[in-house]
Amino acid sequence: MRSTATLHAALLALALTCAGLLAPSAARADWQKIQNSGILKVAVYNEFLPFSDNGAGIDVDLAAALSARLGLKLKLLPFPAGENLGDDLRNMVWKGHYLGYGPADVMLHVPVDNRLMAENHKVSIFAPYHVETVRLVRSAKTVPAFDGLDSLAGKRVGVEKVSIAAMVMLGEGNGKFRDNVRIYDTATAAVAALKAGELDAVLANRSEIEAVMKGDSAFPLHDVSFQRLPRSGWAVGMAVRKDDVEIATRLQAAINEMAANGELKAIFAKYGVQVVKP
Repeated sequence: MRSTATLHAALLALALTCAGLLAPSAARADWQKIQNSGILKVAVYNEFLPFSDNGAGIDVDLAAALSARLGLKLKLLPFPAGENLGDDLRNMVWKGHYLGYGPADVMLHVPVDNRLMAENHKVSIFAPYHVETVRLVRSAKTVPAFDGLDSLAGKRVGVEKVSIAAMVMLGEGNGKFRDNVRIYDTATAAVAALKAGELDAVLANRSEIEAVMKGDSAFPLHDVSFQRLPRSGWAVGMAVRKDDVEIATRLQAAINEMAANGELKAIFAKYGVQVVKP
């Protein structure tokens, strides 16, 4: 008997074909190549805990689960982040790196953003599976009360280099916190430094904080507001080549079923992170 995911995939593919959005022969040919190879190539960011680093993390487990649901073996393609997302999509999704690395069949942790989609017309971005937000975590010992960013005056605040958190923290109030901001290679390193007493607070993605702190009450978490930062956060999903509609359909059905049966929640919980439904 067909699984629910398989049935949904078939129905969606049929609907797209009838609407003239899917070229059946091309889409099936691409999917057939993957089936014949027996392998699903999944691109994940490297040095990106808790999602992916050195073959472990939320996105790595998600890649393995998706591959299994499609009846394929997983081949991970970890890669370092480029200067911008357009570079990453080109190198890992639709063209491949000039050094011969990639492309993958699917890339994980891609912002599901209308502007990004418009700027990268050779890819399809779909299947949001988590909403990320920036949060502040503080030491209750050295910052006993928090009533907005002014509570951080004179305090040591850690951020990750070349990150949204670093950009907004360094620019806030015309740079009034800049002298006390400490830059770290990763958000994980910054949060670890906070836990070790080397900082008073850290601004980072909520998932990166949760993975290290694991609900430690000595380090409260706070929602913070910045003019250049969406308070509701941003959804992350997957990307495939524009014409790979059948692959996208099957992946969408798989992630839907994992969200419905609790498997996605369990993968996030393994790393101390609470999945947020888009």
